[in-house]
Amino acid sequence: MKLELHHINFATRDVDKMSKFYKKILQLKIETNDLPVLEKKRGYSGDVSFVSDGHIQMHIAEKDLEVNFKTGHYINPVEKGHIAYRTDNIEEFKKHLIKNGIKFTDWGNIGVSGWDQIFFYDPDGNVIEVHQKNTNSN
Repeated sequence: MKLELHHINFATRDVDKMSKFYKKILQLKIETNDLPVLEKKRGYSGDVSFVSDGHIQMHIAEKDLEVNFKTGHYINPVEKGHIAYRTDNIEEFKKHLIKNGIKFTDWGNIGVSGWDQIFFYDPDGNVIEVHQKNTNSN
């Protein structure tokens, strides 16, 4: 089971302002490769800007304090943001979390079409996403 850093998500009330800041001040570019297809009708319908340094994506997402109520999942990844890793075997990673007593919520592809996502907390309450791109996706 391989893990690699995929993106960092910041939640904001002003996506445009944040996006302009990161593009101007940190000189990040608009990301066009390997973008998630958001399932806006299934729980999260906020705006998102995608920028990158050419290696790691940053998803600047509109803060939604009620997405966990809309989706039925107890972890809200767009309340304060999260860090995301991509794996090549999400089922094996879930077993790893269970073996280590880490509770997680399995979003499947509720949030992103073509990605299976799980979310869990680190010891300080930071949200971590691990996802696997579906084999029938790009």
